[in-house]
Amino acid sequence: MPDLDLAVFGNLAVDDVVYPDGRTRFGIPGGAALYAALGARLWGIDVGLVSCVGKDFPHSALKGLEAAGIYCQGIRRLEGPGLRTWILNESRRRRWIHHLESPNHRDASPEPADVPEDWAWRAAHLGPMPWTTQRSLLEVLTVQPDTLVGLDAVEELSPESLEKFREACPRARILFLSEDECPVEREEELWKLAGGRLGWIAHKRGDRGGFLYDLTSHERLQWSPQAAAVVDTTGAGDAFAGGVLAGRLLGDDWPQALERGARSASVAITSFGPEALLEAVSA
Repeated sequence: MPDLDLAVFGNLAVDDVVYPDGRTRFGIPGGAALYAALGARLWGIDVGLVSCVGKDFPHSALKGLEAAGIYCQGIRRLEGPGLRTWILNESRRRRWIHHLESPNHRDASPEPADVPEDWAWRAAHLGPMPWTTQRSLLEVLTVQPDTLVGLDAVEELSPESLEKFREACPRARILFLSEDECPVEREEELWKLAGGRLGWIAHKRGDRGGFLYDLTSHERLQWSPQAAAVVDTTGAGDAFAGGVLAGRLLGDDWPQALERGARSASVAITSFGPEALLEAVSA
């Protein structure tokens, strides 16, 4: 039975990326779960991945995950194609649009039944998935009250979505949000999410670092990005979340954990797709 440090739940996808300058890059193996798992594994902890993968997902990427030491027994194989996503980069924000021929987001996301029965873990992370999927997984993951659970939201925080956030977030300990989910002008809304188990919110601001909101002390802690040559920022925020959780599991205080997350993100942005992270993890 694998005694995991971290179990990552989320999507594996094929990404077609459109950049602000008109460049495109098609068929890149991606998905939030892939980057979060590699961002955590970079620090030597034992990571398991629970996801779904279609027949169109590059086999080499799956072999790379296994070679990196990530437990992949929780990946369910779909009968047809998996999630394929257009990633449209627009200045400081981006949009995700699922291909019409790919399964819908819910059908391409893991369920509680996908978790191997012999797995145990100290912490878990849920990537962006439909709220109904996240809630069903959170019910399983928070049976043990001391489990460290990270959560990445699937939609923008707004007056209309506030109740959805309040339903799911109290079961997690750390909420990760980027400017896509919470624009800077709405950051004061983050304090309204306090309640339940939720103790911290990491507001990621790309190449400007970000702020950690401590919902107990009502304080903010700033982190800075790590300098790196930027090739593609896809997956950087997910790698950051994995690095932060790895740091907390390794006993870091918050400044150290946030620095570790920033370093995971700095590796992710130096290549198209997960190649740089795979190379760093396997080195």
